[in-house]
Amino acid sequence: MLRTSSFLLVLALGALPARASDMTFLVDTGTEMPMARFTGWKLSGGIHYDVGHALAKAMGRNAKFMTLPRQRMVSALEKGTADVICGYVPQWLSGQFDWSQPLIPTVEVLLTSVAVERPRKLSDVSGQVIGTVLGYKYPELERVLGDGFLRDDGPTTEASLRKLAVGRMRHAVTSEYIYHYRMKQRDLPLAVHEPLLVKRYVTQCAVSPKGSVTVGEVNAGIAHLARNGAVTEIVAKYR
Repeated sequence: MLRTSSFLLVLALGALPARASDMTFLVDTGTEMPMARFTGWKLSGGIHYDVGHALAKAMGRNAKFMTLPRQRMVSALEKGTADVICGYVPQWLSGQFDWSQPLIPTVEVLLTSVAVERPRKLSDVSGQVIGTVLGYKYPELERVLGDGFLRDDGPTTEASLRKLAVGRMRHAVTSEYIYHYRMKQRDLPLAVHEPLLVKRYVTQCAVSPKGSVTVGEVNAGIAHLARNGAVTEIVAKYR
């Protein structure tokens, strides 16, 4: 009788679904809402958090998040310490990675104080200081402005927007997500012209060649999210 019960227990355990494997998403600690919310050093909300969970679920995995300063991200991803970082394009992140299919649409914009005339095109701000984020790349501004791209690097986008708000600079570059979020929160007295388009991107995921997932698996997950409109729904929550 004991042997029979043990045998039945083994059969029952074998019938249980296998525990989903984890996959680790890397997030820059300098990222701000609505892209990322941090509680201490732990990611606790925002677009990266929601998209990470949705993508992992579509891949049959559990999402874990690792937060690191920007200057340490490339090394962690190349070594396989983390599996994936999403919300980038190859022009923004140099390293030996596999790049996924497009995932999150992003619009980069230039904000200009109402204290000065609104530029009609990017070349109008050549030779004028623009608020930027330390370590971030702005390939479109570099291409259009060349030597006339004068950066004022701050630690975060919020730091640049605060300088813009108090009149310490005329221009700042940011994403449309951050601009809309700040205007909705009304926690920063931004008096700016209608944003000037810098460039539209559809950002991708950089996949570690030494991680626990392949770019093929990530692409399959992205295809699933595209079919059910999950990313569009997530982004709409933060507008």
